[in-house]
Parts: sequence; C-alpha cells; structure tokens
Amino acid sequence: MKKADMIIIGGGAAGLSAAITAARKGHRVLLIERTKRLGKKLLVSGNGRCNLSNRLIESHRFHSDNPPFVKAVLEGYGMEKIREFFDSIGLEIVEGKAGQLFPMSLQGVSVVELLEFAAREAGVEICLEYTVESITYGKYFTVVGNGETVTAPRLLLATGSVAAPRLGGSESGYGFAVSFGHTLLPPRPALVQLRSEAPWLKACSGVKIAGTARFYANGEYITEKQGDLLFTDYGISGLAILDLSRDVSIRLAEHAYCELRLDLFPDHSREKLTHLLMRRVSPHSRKPLLLWLEGILHKKLARALIDHTRCRARTEADLTRKSIHTLVHTLKNLPLPITDTRGFEHAEVATGGIDTREVDPVTMGSRLVPGLYFAGEILDVDGDRGGFNLHFAWVSGIRAGKG
Repeated sequence: MKKADMIIIGGGAAGLSAAITAARKGHRVLLIERTKRLGKKLLVSGNGRCNLSNRLIESHRFHSDNPPFVKAVLEGYGMEKIREFFDSIGLEIVEGKAGQLFPMSLQGVSVVELLEFAAREAGVEICLEYTVESITYGKYFTVVGNGETVTAPRLLLATGSVAAPRLGGSESGYGFAVSFGHTLLPPRPALVQLRSEAPWLKACSGVKIAGTARFYANGEYITEKQGDLLFTDYGISGLAILDLSRDVSIRLAEHAYCELRLDLFPDHSREKLTHLLMRRVSPHSRKPLLLWLEGILHKKLARALIDHTRCRARTEADLTRKSIHTLVHTLKNLPLPITDTRGFEHAEVATGGIDTREVDPVTMGSRLVPGLYFAGEILDVDGDRGGFNLHFAWVSGIRAGKG
C-alpha cells in the first residue's frame, strides 16, 4: 500500500499548480492522471499558443450560481500573482491584443513541460494512465486503481468537467464528489458551436464575416456578441457564437425556442446602410440583382438573402424603395433558428459542476468532508473566452495546494 500526504486526481492546469504548490511546502504529493499525458487541454488552448490568463481579470467575467464564491477565490489572485507562479517555474509571459497572456514561446507544450519539470523537481510523484476504480473515506482517503491502493489524509479532485472528452474530459470527478455527499449542478456545453437546420446554411458553408449575433429565447432578447461569424454545414461558429453559446445552451436545456438574429453590417446603421444601397442603384442598369449585391456582400450570402426576402427584383433597375428597405432589414436581422449545440464533444468548457456553496473559497476545501478539496472545472465556475477559465484553474489549484 502506497502512502502520501496528498493525492491529486487530475493532471491538468488545476492539478499541476496544486501539486507544485503543495510539494514546495514539503508535502508528499501523488498526482494521478488517467490519460497518457499531462495537460492535454493546455496543449490546444489558444490554438496551441496556450492562453494562460488575461490582464483584465474581474469576477463578472466568470459565471456561477454562487457569484460571491468566485469573487472570494479571485481576491488577491490577479494577473501579477499568476505571473509570479510562472516566473517560479521559468516561464516568461507576453500579452496579446485583448489582454490575453501567452507563454513567450507561444507554445502550449512549453507550459506543460515546464510545469511537469517543476512538479517532479519539487518531489511530486506522477502516475499516468491511472484509472481510479474507487475512492473511500475513513480516517484516510483510499484510492484503488491499476491494481494498487494509495492512501492519504487529503484528496484533491481536479478532474475537470465533462467537456472535451478527447482531451480527457469525463464525468468521473462528478461521481466521486457526489459519492461524498456533494451536490452536482447539471453541466451544459459552453464555448461551443451551434446547430441550425436553416435551409440556406449549407450553401453558405465556409463563409466568414465580422458581424453581430443577437440572441432571443421565446422571442425575448437575451444578449448579443460582436465578432467573427462562421457559417458551416451544421450551423454557425466563430468567436461571437462561442461567446454567447453559454446563454443559448442554458435556454435550450429549458426547451426554449432559440433564435439568432444576425447583423451582417454591424458598423452601419439602418439609415447608413439604406443610403449606401440607394446610392448604388442605377434606374437603367440591367445588372442581375445577385451580381449587384456581390458589390457589398459575399456571393453565397447574397444568394441566401435574395431567397430569404423573396425579392422579386431581377435586375438592379427593378429595385424599389420598399425592396431596398426589405433588404436592409434582413441584412441587419437575418434570422437563424438554433436547434442545439455541438455538445460536450466540441465544447471548450461546461457550465454547472459541484455546488460551490459546499466549498471554502480560501482553501478550496470541502465543507462536508474534512481533507477533501476541489479545483478547476469540476466546480460550478466557468469563465469567458480569453484565458479566464485557465486563470481560475491556476488560482483554485494554488489555493488548494496551500490549503
């Protein structure tokens, strides 16, 4: 039987930062990871550049059923604190255009390798491809897996969420937490692409524009995001879509009718866009309407626009003031019914998780089971795109390591 001072289940950002912190305090730490490699999500974060954190860390950029918990966890752990941690492992950080923080190498592999070296140097024992079969609690926590038994007075669950199973996401941590009496708030996919059955989408697959997506649920305006819109054969993606997908995912789970209204010209008011189109109309031109629209819009979208508005004009000369107003309305409010998200398989994070009312925000310790700790995505905390989720993982991991 193997013994340790602390067993950490999960070799991602939260588990590694906790392991390094605890081991540097002199504790015997055993880190268990069920995949072949540590930090698999770190390797793909930020398109492989690893968006570690963000200069603009504020509690409103995080989401939870218990907002005061998030605020308490982040207290005193802003960007500078995270810089200190990465300085201690030899990682230099650079800042992106929107406040994102990246490793100077712009490679996620650098982050993972430096974290692993720091953990091993501090004395952390790392077990890869370790499948936990059971966890019991008496005087100590007893973990059984891979034909061996490990015990320790402290156990940290840093198993992540159910999102991105190809990168190690699973429900295992939820199950262990619930077995100890903790409450699981239902997880939903977030930072994920959306599905739609609009008939014009397939013809527009591959088109990418800068626009605004306004989200309505049962006809009620919910929120809007501006940025890239990428039309696909399954629906829609792009940064603006990822940013509002959390709200869509939650409303879909409530069986609401969800619809996006896309503004394809966000930098033009209705009046400005109307003036632009009116100015371009020549009353004697025989130019086909589709070709006329190509002067301002991608051909595939122009075709979808004509079909959706059922515009009867065949040439530029056929356009009337009424038809121009109809085109403008659709260009600023192209409806797109949403039927689903692309699910946890394609989601970067998940909403929901272990109820944070049952966790101490200073130590990350369980309020129900002495010696049990939580860190990272397993908790009911998810952040905006741009390094916020990883920031919470580092902070909660460091707190748990200290706790």
